[in-house]
Amino acid sequence: MWMKMWMRVLTLAALLWLPLAQGAIDVYEFEDSAREEVFRELLRELRCPKCQNQDIADSNAELAKDLRDKTYQMLQQGSSKQEVIDYMVARYGNFILYKPPFMASTLILWAGPVLVLVIGALVVLVRTRKKSATANDEALSAEEKQRLDRLLNKNKES
Repeated sequence: MWMKMWMRVLTLAALLWLPLAQGAIDVYEFEDSAREEVFRELLRELRCPKCQNQDIADSNAELAKDLRDKTYQMLQQGSSKQEVIDYMVARYGNFILYKPPFMASTLILWAGPVLVLVIGALVVLVRTRKKSATANDEALSAEEKQRLDRLLNKNKES
């Protein structure tokens, strides 16, 4: 008897808990497949400002959901892909783009890796040339070789 009652309580609890356990899935409906394709591209091109290196399609943050909703809303109102990107950049800066434009403020992003490689190559080049120069300086003169031979022979004789 207790077992049946206990099973009913557990079943009731599971039925009440089940709707809470389901995650919310965003459904965006488009009349035009071209707009849907633009929407998907934008979701992959725009970075979530709150998350670490995640696009707004993959992010579960509330901000990313708001950005998806705003993108959908702008596309439904007839905005172009570039207008949506311009709006997001104006609001969140170039950080929101995975491929920031080449300009003075993003120069370090584009030139930094090349600059590090060039500096590294120069350091290696200078160090190897310095070693070869010191190796040439360490070569013994004829007089020093004779003196070294005498010292070595003196030790053999002793």
